[in-house]
Amino acid sequence: MPGSPLPPGERQATPAPDRSGGHRGLFPLGAAVTMRDLDGELHPLLRRLREREPVSWLPVLGGWLVTRRDLALRVLRDTRTFTVDDPRFSTARVIGPSMLSLDGAEHKRHRAPFAEAFRLDGIQDRLEQLVEDEAVRLVSGFAAAGQAELRRDLAGPLAVAAVADVLGLGQTDPKVILSWYDQIVGAVSALAGESGEPGPEAESARAGELGPDRARSALTRGSEAFGKLSESLHRVMAGGSARDTTGARGDSLLAAAAAAGELSRSEVVSNAAVLAFGGIETTEGMICNAVLYLLGRPGQFREVAADRRLAQNAVEESLRLEPAAAVVDRYATADVPLAAAAIRQGDLVTVSLAGAGRDPAFFPEPDRFDVRRPNARQNLAFAHGPHFCLGAHLARLEARAAVLALARLPGLRLDPARRQAPRGVVFRKPASLHVLWDVP
Repeated sequence: MPGSPLPPGERQATPAPDRSGGHRGLFPLGAAVTMRDLDGELHPLLRRLREREPVSWLPVLGGWLVTRRDLALRVLRDTRTFTVDDPRFSTARVIGPSMLSLDGAEHKRHRAPFAEAFRLDGIQDRLEQLVEDEAVRLVSGFAAAGQAELRRDLAGPLAVAAVADVLGLGQTDPKVILSWYDQIVGAVSALAGESGEPGPEAESARAGELGPDRARSALTRGSEAFGKLSESLHRVMAGGSARDTTGARGDSLLAAAAAAGELSRSEVVSNAAVLAFGGIETTEGMICNAVLYLLGRPGQFREVAADRRLAQNAVEESLRLEPAAAVVDRYATADVPLAAAAIRQGDLVTVSLAGAGRDPAFFPEPDRFDVRRPNARQNLAFAHGPHFCLGAHLARLEARAAVLALARLPGLRLDPARRQAPRGVVFRKPASLHVLWDVP
């Protein structure tokens, strides 16, 4: 991710033009929100908005923020009225059109060649053993140290290994894949700053922290990184198969998608990039947030360690409380009322997945972490509707495997000398996650 010269809590975005239809005074809570509020401990703010302004105009975002679960579902399901297909969608400007930035028939055409491989049975058959073994290998590699920083020692490497295997990049150095990822995200962020879109780390760009020269440099590096990724993926498609991280040969997902004939090779590459970097960013965050919540409640972590069947629901509960992707964006295609908001055609409508996950109308005692919560899996962390995350089954598998591998470490606990909490306007996770355990 691109660095920021200011601490996250000091970021302030340049307010976007007021498109609230002259009704800005109807949303006083939203009008007062700053990027600092959204970046830090945002849940008390989301609770107030959900109660009093469930669809609120936020000048700092230049759009509407939806925080109530039923209203969030309405937006996510209605792709005709609330679309992703908009020129302001900065990711498409870097990697090209993909299932992430299209709706309707074109979205189906881009998604269909990949969908079968990401079904639950397909993920279990191809990746379950690999992911579990890789999680154990990573944890075993630092077990003797008695301490670790889990974001870079476990969560990131595990996410990269899974993505590399899916895309046939198993022989590519994970550090190289991560460098491509960082540079492409930097380019998306720079474009988001231009357009006012609250994309990944866009609060930095919108605050002018990158500056025009640094923004151009970020765009150049991102384009070069995408070019290198594209070359590697084209080689995988040309070969038809690739050695995965276990050394065994298997059919390449990319070759199969290309062979289906629905997409050009360039379109296959664009969608593969979406899968790669969505899989790295959100899965790393999922793992860190799940471990942070569990270790913050040692009694519940001991329950999971004693009964491995609880691990999956613990992951779902952490997704409900702190989704790694806190928001998703849509754009109104027509004037439409939503709660007390009069949304205009072209308006940005941001759905708070974090807000929906703590809606007390659906989740009793919503701020309480409970590994046995019966409806935890009904979180919206992977969105909903046609754009439900294609990699959800894989991400869940990785987070569960990480939790269970860590449960083998005796006396595992958060490092009390460090303050660790999720942060971020769009992607939320701790900047680092330091843990300790007992070494015999």
